[in-house]
Amino acid sequence: MKLGWKGWFGFAISALLIWWTLRGVDLTEVVRLIGEANWWLLGASIFVATFGFLIRALRWRIILYPIDPDTALRSRFGAVTIGFMANNLLPARVGEFVRAWAMGRFERKVSVPAAFGSLVVERVLDGLILAAFLIGTVLTPSFPDVALGPQYTLLLRTAMVLIGGVGALLVALLLFPRAVVRSVERVARLLPGRFGSLIVDSMGAFLESLEVVRSPRLLFQAFAWSLAFWFWHGLSFWLGMLAFGIDTGLVSALFVEAVVGFGVAIPAAPGFFGTFHGSAIFALHTIYGVDVAATTAFAYAYHLGGFFPVTFIGLWYARSLGLSLSEMGRAEERVEARIEGDAHATLEESGR
Repeated sequence: MKLGWKGWFGFAISALLIWWTLRGVDLTEVVRLIGEANWWLLGASIFVATFGFLIRALRWRIILYPIDPDTALRSRFGAVTIGFMANNLLPARVGEFVRAWAMGRFERKVSVPAAFGSLVVERVLDGLILAAFLIGTVLTPSFPDVALGPQYTLLLRTAMVLIGGVGALLVALLLFPRAVVRSVERVARLLPGRFGSLIVDSMGAFLESLEVVRSPRLLFQAFAWSLAFWFWHGLSFWLGMLAFGIDTGLVSALFVEAVVGFGVAIPAAPGFFGTFHGSAIFALHTIYGVDVAATTAFAYAYHLGGFFPVTFIGLWYARSLGLSLSEMGRAEERVEARIEGDAHATLEESGR
């Protein structure tokens, strides 16, 4: 696949953040701390993080239920790991497109546009949970007083606005789904290039996936699975921090997880290099005042430890599907073409 401006921009962001995280840091001390880390705890944290992909696959069944109630766990787990592997190895954050494409290959009853629409619902739930974690940890008595100054109020306000906005969107989708979709389409048509048309064409698949939001039972289950996943993933952060003697408590691990969760949404090189480390160091060193060498050692060791297992598992599943990296690199264009094709077919059908 061509790198394009998005790929180059991501590499530039990663390079800048890696420089920022390593500037003025004694690298010899960082290497020493990694060598002296508790490898049992670090290994446990990596195991917990890797097992979390299975929890993601279990949750995905709930979100896909209105589309196909009988998707296989192997298919969902395979598509999840393939998507994260693609994010680790390919530029421009194509993992979500690859995941939708792979799910369409695993499960013929789940169309690629419908799978892609389900991932939008999943991201809304993730954003809501992480924003709640961010606000909840900031408001706990154990949160450092230094982080409550005016310079950090923007972080809290942004999270509160996000929770309020997502909550209002969910309520509106429950009560007036088609009206909300039509409003989104009107705004999307004002956007330049293919981005706006992709949003417009995605609305049909998104409406199909939104059945999980319109069902109180399914919505509760999806929310519960999301909450369980992010608590489980927070446990992996906590164990990884303990491996480097960072004993600031489970609440701080949930805060770090939330900051990293939003931080890795910033464009970056494949594998979230730079964005992951910069977010973790900001949360632990700048906010919690943990020694910068220990924080840097944790950030790089934990990230690299979790990078390889899901990448190898994803490559194995991709091989079983006959998917090459070059083919996955074209997943964005293929998913967009499928979405546009389904949208045009729907329009033709409705016009008869």
